Amino acid sequence: GEDLERVLSAFSSAPCAPWNMLAFTFTNKAASEIKKRLASALNSEDAAKNIWAGTFHSICVRILRTYGGLVGYRDNFTIYDADDAKKAISAVMKGLNIDDKFLPVKSVVAEISRAKDNLISPEDYALEFAIDDIRKKHISNIYAEYQKNLMQANALDFDDIIMQTVMLLRNNEDVREYYQKKFRYVSVDEFQDTNLAQFELIALLCGGHKNIMVVGDDNQSIYKFRG
Repeated sequence: GEDLERVLSAFSSAPCAPWNMLAFTFTNKAASEIKKRLASALNSEDAAKNIWAGTFHSICVRILRTYGGLVGYRDNFTIYDADDAKKAISAVMKGLNIDDKFLPVKSVVAEISRAKDNLISPEDYALEFAIDDIRKKHISNIYAEYQKNLMQANALDFDDIIMQTVMLLRNNEDVREYYQKKFRYVSVDEFQDTNLAQFELIALLCGGHKNIMVVGDDNQSIYKFRG
């Protein structure tokens, strides 16, 4: 179509350096294979190190290691895995005297994760969901305390990695413009499995040149059961 012709014409008239492309993959193995093939094609291991190909989380960690200070994190931040996050939330619940028989830790973990996937901060959660529902009032308090503890520990959980990168790009025009200018072309694999936070991240990063290619199959969506 016309869009493809426009992209191919621009690409042929002004070839794009490999490090000015961004490729989102859903596995580290796929990213490694991309880098390996590019290193071979470019005949340069150093060039391959500058390739931006990886999972959403690995790309975001790379950005946060450089600019995380703008959202309150030092560059040596740690990352909590699912077990770390569950233990930290459980500790917060005990500190707030919330019985896990009334409110199971597993449910709280899932609700906070869902909030972060939808870019809902503790403050927004309190305003939108914790007005009349007593369980969600408790979750709101847990979420706020948990997030405060994460910040004090210079740590992010898995969901924070994308959410905090989105907040960084939204609120810092100079950083956003730097990456928008840097990435002339953006590709996304398994696009059908992206959530709201990932979609917003993609939109922010490709907002400069607006050259984006997505590959996906609705029939293989992990969200198909939700319609």
